[in-house]
Amino acid sequence: MENTKEKVILVNVQTNQTDEAFEYQLRELAELTETALGEVVGILTQKRDRKDSRTVIGKGKVEELVNLCAELEADTVIFQQELSSKHVRNIQESVDCKVIDRVQLILDIFAMRARSKEGKLQVALAQLSYLLPRLMGQGVNLSRLGGGIGTRGPGETKLETDRRHIHSQMQEIKKTLEETELHRQRAREKRHASEVFQIGLIGYTNAGKSTVINRLTDAATLEEDKLFATLDPLTRKLTLPNQFQATITDTVGFIQDLPTQLIHAFHSTLEESRNMDVFLHVVDASTSFIDEHEKTVLDLLKDLDMDKTPMLTIYNKRDLAGPDFQPRLFPNIVISALDDDDINRLKDFIWDEIAKMLVPYTKDLDASGPEARTMNKMQQETFVESIEYIEETNAYRLRGYAKSNSKWLGDKATDASDE
Repeated sequence: MENTKEKVILVNVQTNQTDEAFEYQLRELAELTETALGEVVGILTQKRDRKDSRTVIGKGKVEELVNLCAELEADTVIFQQELSSKHVRNIQESVDCKVIDRVQLILDIFAMRARSKEGKLQVALAQLSYLLPRLMGQGVNLSRLGGGIGTRGPGETKLETDRRHIHSQMQEIKKTLEETELHRQRAREKRHASEVFQIGLIGYTNAGKSTVINRLTDAATLEEDKLFATLDPLTRKLTLPNQFQATITDTVGFIQDLPTQLIHAFHSTLEESRNMDVFLHVVDASTSFIDEHEKTVLDLLKDLDMDKTPMLTIYNKRDLAGPDFQPRLFPNIVISALDDDDINRLKDFIWDEIAKMLVPYTKDLDASGPEARTMNKMQQETFVESIEYIEETNAYRLRGYAKSNSKWLGDKATDASDE
């Protein structure tokens, strides 16, 4: 499949969306198809009040699609609209090539892109969740024929066997994922307990998150001008110019109408971002659909109950943005992740904003007592900006910043130093 691209025809039905939104759907569907190594050879569109219950596009358009497939020698037809098993069956009665929908296309890309064992399991679970109701639909349809001839052998019995097999496969995957999630949870709790400042990188797919994390850290993340280039959450250490250290976690790209199977299956991937101290929201400043991209990300964060976390917006691809570009989310910075000076500005911006979220402290530690160990721990667990020796009191004065819930602030600091 790597060398021979499948010839694809895209199908989209315009019901109540604007022309601009409709065009955007088609363009994104084409980008998804290219990411899945397909070549768009034709597009079939239709305006109607509502989807046709049998075939989505109606009898006349199905005939048009049949002719288009023959003329363009297409291998695959991809519908923007989600197809039920009934839709697929009815369409395939006439259309002599593979028929899938946008959800299957996205699942296919995720299957191609997943690298870690967990990522692959999550994709498999999402694919099985998608397949199950479609198998069941066919089973119900066959059972209407009654028992006996036509329902034995590979008929309903085969579908029921498949259904049981899929159920057991799904249970097995869920069990493995739960074990992985426990391991992740322990790692998250450990990071939380160490008082490390945690940054989550979020944004619409293809906004440039991987480039940003690569430029800020030494992370060797896949950088491609393709949708969903990164699937597996990746956490790296980020050191800012003043030596403040944090962790930064890249996450899967968000997309409009993310299939529900993927929201559930990638729950633990997005869960990585739940306990972040701040989100860096990367936005592609060059896209004409910037409003939709921003809305998709903000809506998904709200759905996942993660919209209370502070957010800094990075408008990326400044060099490609049009003259009318105006940032709408604040606080923000406008950069090109490929520009060294911009990356340095970004690091300063991140620190300036983080400093507002941290609590400044001043603490004196006895230079001759056992508090030297405390000083070492504070240097590991808070950001110590300066250490000054006070001769009159024979003490070291530490000035720095800590997270608001830090044990090193206030009375808790005394208890912590006794540990």
